[in-house]
Amino acid sequence: MSSFKMTSNQPYLLRAFYEWIVDNDLTPYIVVDATISGTLVPQEHVKDGQIVLNISTGACVKLNMGNVDITFEARFGGVARSLCVPYRAVLAIYARENGAGTVFTPEDYDEAEGTIDALPETSSETSSETSSETSPKASSETSSGVNITSETSAPEGAPPRPKGKPTLKIVK
Repeated sequence: MSSFKMTSNQPYLLRAFYEWIVDNDLTPYIVVDATISGTLVPQEHVKDGQIVLNISTGACVKLNMGNVDITFEARFGGVARSLCVPYRAVLAIYARENGAGTVFTPEDYDEAEGTIDALPETSSETSSETSSETSPKASSETSSGVNITSETSAPEGAPPRPKGKPTLKIVK
């Protein structure tokens, strides 16, 4: 069987989920692995290597979801910041109000060529859990009560998590 190189489908899927969430009058949040090279986010809000960002039109300006990264400006503590999130750093996108969204599987990304070796699998599992919280948490537990787990989110000193596909776990 031959190996075909393709560009990542993650930018297309992420834009589609973003549009779906916004079309349903919900608030899109992304979970970002802040340790991925090229990721420019406020480090003081990163916890366990991750940050949760509100990418709604009310929370950010100049949002550009290209084919390589997501760029936008947002305020943190009243200070305007420019952010850049490569798609390979986006672990999940979900609606704050009900947790509906998807988790992305890390890809075998060839940075030199900008291609992947295989199509990633995505989880389209959604949650109907709602939350009374209104502000995002900069941690692996999101404001919707959905716990995003991946091999990079283990706290320092904790036993390593099994490698594999990240999962969504409902935390009640």
